[in-house]
Amino acid sequence: MTGKATSEAPARGPGETASESADVGPPEPSGKVAAPESTGGDQAPKPQEPAPQAPAPAATKPAPPSEDVPSAPLLLAVEDVSESSVAVSWEPPERLGKLGFQGYVLELRREGEAPKIRVPRHLRQTYIRQVGETINLQIPFQGNPKPQASWTHNGHALDSQRVNVRTGDQDSILFIRSAQRSDSGCYELTAQLEGLEAKAAINVLVIEKPGCPGTIRLLDVWGCNAALEWTPPQDTGGTELLGYTVQKADKKTGQWFTVLERYHPTTCTVSDLIVGNSYSFRVFSENLCGLSESAAVTKELAHIQKTDTVAKPKSFVERDFSEAPSFTQPLADHTSTPGYSTQLFCSVRASPKPKIIWMKNKMDIQGDPRYRALSEQGVCTLEIRKPSPFDSGVYTCKAVNALGEAAVDCRLEVKASATH
Repeated sequence: MTGKATSEAPARGPGETASESADVGPPEPSGKVAAPESTGGDQAPKPQEPAPQAPAPAATKPAPPSEDVPSAPLLLAVEDVSESSVAVSWEPPERLGKLGFQGYVLELRREGEAPKIRVPRHLRQTYIRQVGETINLQIPFQGNPKPQASWTHNGHALDSQRVNVRTGDQDSILFIRSAQRSDSGCYELTAQLEGLEAKAAINVLVIEKPGCPGTIRLLDVWGCNAALEWTPPQDTGGTELLGYTVQKADKKTGQWFTVLERYHPTTCTVSDLIVGNSYSFRVFSENLCGLSESAAVTKELAHIQKTDTVAKPKSFVERDFSEAPSFTQPLADHTSTPGYSTQLFCSVRASPKPKIIWMKNKMDIQGDPRYRALSEQGVCTLEIRKPSPFDSGVYTCKAVNALGEAAVDCRLEVKASATH
């Protein structure tokens, strides 16, 4: 009489050890009994086996056979193996025992598996961080039993003063609190288990803002154009440059305006300059972190000369352009919501340039930090920062010069939004 059993291998997560048991009834001629699947890591209790107080040492000599207990089955053999099952057969035991024969207990155990490392998707390409940011590499792995994990940086051991590594049962974490440029490179994780190993490499790039370009020169000035040339920065911040930003400033106003952005060559021509003005130029470097902290500035000015023309002088009466202030665009009544900054606008024409005075309810509000007054090219702006109902009232803009004065006003109402 031969007993047979077919055991389906259950699906398991990584790192689990298969230890399964099934009760199989007394064999019948040419009969098959399927062993039930165990779920997770649960193990079926073994019958007639009391819970031991402590595990028995491996070298303990087995107890002599009892006549009440049957002997072990004979000739256990593997009959067939598929992707999800294995068929085994055996012969009945020689001794069935005085208490009678009740059945068989079939157990299986999955042997240890080779280590595997699974690199997260966002770490399969270069991992870019800025100087001062944290580096946190969490790499899952699997193996049975737990493999030994180790890290290297560019083939060398890690600096334990700056790099912290924590390895758990299923992952290993490399952490750097404040990244430096020297932390760039290839970090390799190795998982070793009984002569087998798995490796994974993560490329890390730590970058910062680039240095400013080298010396800048004014090559030539003709018509309304100026030609510039500069040298690349010595330090690009650890990554390639996205280009250069070129700006110009009129000597009269001193305000900088951008004329070129993310411009790659190191020479350029700035056109459409105004005749009679003098200009300075400066150049910034730019990479993924932004513009360089400082810029290269031209030492000399570009003077846009007037074209020499020969004309017969004509007698004329010089016109007086002096004018008392007059508002070309008055203030408009406005309603605002508390907590949201609002602005009041008007425009004035006068020569010479007038002095602008802002008032609230006929009281001068110059110097109050809640208000910010601007006046440029005749456009007067009053910004009220995060107004409250207290800021409601009549606002007046007054323009004064040597020839006279003018004023316009409006009403500002700050209403709280309705609550539901």
